[in-house]
Amino acid sequence: MLSLLHLLLVSPILLLFLFKKFISIKNPSTLPPGPRGLPIIGNLHQLDSSKLSLNLWNLSKIYGPFFSLQIGLKQAIVVSSPKLAKIVLKDHDLDVCSRPPSLGQQKLSYNGLEMIFSPYNEYWREIRKTCVVHFFSSKRISTYAHIRNFEVKQMVKKICGHVDASKVTNLSEIIMSLSSAIICRIAFGRRYEGEGAERSRFHGLLNEAQAMFLTFFVSDYIPFMGWVDKFTGSLTRLENIFKELDVFFQEVVDEHLDPNRERGTKEEEDIVDVLLELKKEGHLSIDLTNDHIKAIIMDILVAATDTSAATSVWAMTGLMKNPRVMKKAQQEIRNLYGKKDFLNEEDIEKLIYLKAVIKETLRFFAPAPLVPRETNKTITIEGHRIPPKTLVYVNVWAIQRDPETWNDPEEFYPERFLNNDIDFKGQNFELIPFGAGRRICPGIPLGIAIVKLIVANLVNSFDWEMPEGMKREDIDIEGLPGLAQHKKNHLCLVAKNHI
Repeated sequence: MLSLLHLLLVSPILLLFLFKKFISIKNPSTLPPGPRGLPIIGNLHQLDSSKLSLNLWNLSKIYGPFFSLQIGLKQAIVVSSPKLAKIVLKDHDLDVCSRPPSLGQQKLSYNGLEMIFSPYNEYWREIRKTCVVHFFSSKRISTYAHIRNFEVKQMVKKICGHVDASKVTNLSEIIMSLSSAIICRIAFGRRYEGEGAERSRFHGLLNEAQAMFLTFFVSDYIPFMGWVDKFTGSLTRLENIFKELDVFFQEVVDEHLDPNRERGTKEEEDIVDVLLELKKEGHLSIDLTNDHIKAIIMDILVAATDTSAATSVWAMTGLMKNPRVMKKAQQEIRNLYGKKDFLNEEDIEKLIYLKAVIKETLRFFAPAPLVPRETNKTITIEGHRIPPKTLVYVNVWAIQRDPETWNDPEEFYPERFLNNDIDFKGQNFELIPFGAGRRICPGIPLGIAIVKLIVANLVNSFDWEMPEGMKREDIDIEGLPGLAQHKKNHLCLVAKNHI
């Protein structure tokens, strides 16, 4: 009886192994070498989702900048050099422009009805074009300037209160709250940053959604073991947060459809207003539904809030750990603008060194350390034949710290970006914090505008010191897993009035 039970348990695994062998013989590939995996789970035991880019970087030291992995039953390749990133994201862009499907991401994106997690097809091209034209054009971004200015002024005023009360400022919390307020006003026409149940509900939903986007689901990599996701409660948790978010987004849509709602000018329209107008007009090739609208605002809410906040905190982290750089950034501002109490976006465009600080922040800290893709056909890279449905990880974190590309890559040194044309817009593959090719983040102009405004005014308005009993060396640079990599431990500083 026991032998029969063993046979029943082992047979499916054996059949699966033989099937995979048959397929590999029928469709031979010549993947690059990599660490040997275990049966079924492959190299999963060697990977930590909270430190995946670092895991892959350490493996690249052994197997080189181009190696393969088996993640469960899925094959993957990892590229960790600018040369290889260019081959993947430019030369093979069309062949490697799909996103690997993930249970959590697909569920929360309404089965890919938006642009981040949608597979590459005609629908994706149309939805991306819609977002770029209507939300991320230069004209549209300029109309949001009054929102950015108002909210950053509110942040400065709040920190001034901390100065008067000799209170330590938690910059991580303040910047996240600020970024959330800006994005919510742009997307929904209102903020959720007041006290009380409404703020608590909104931030609870946002935090849970961010967690579920990155949750590891066994069924993504070993489909026949999907029961594990049910057993651990992951599926129930995912279903619950989706339902709660859907209710929240429907409330937002209903609020905008209310005939008694006070409406501003055309220039004051928020993203939901624009989407509802596009739905009403019916000029798109897509028949927009409420689910499309919910999926798009999910994209903007989660991706834009996270990236802007994380980058701003990392910039202040880099400045605090490098007092020489902080002093130079402050001198540039104060020499140009004296005791001006607020820097607007026109002022910031003249700050050459500050812009170099932002570039160095994106290089050194890499808020989005991995670019995930999936092949949609067989391709050949450096003589290796890569089959369809292979996961592709471009290790941005490793590329931007590559000693063969950067001098002293472990040093936070903004001067490296003075007097050169290296930029982060997807053409220089040694610096690709927002990706490259068709899938490059379309919200770069908005995100960078927010980050520059935040950092410039924090540097201008205050002198910053460490809390009592702490040294600059005590500031860690460990990150958290997420769509954007936040600083693990909050950045808490003491602000002193400069102006």
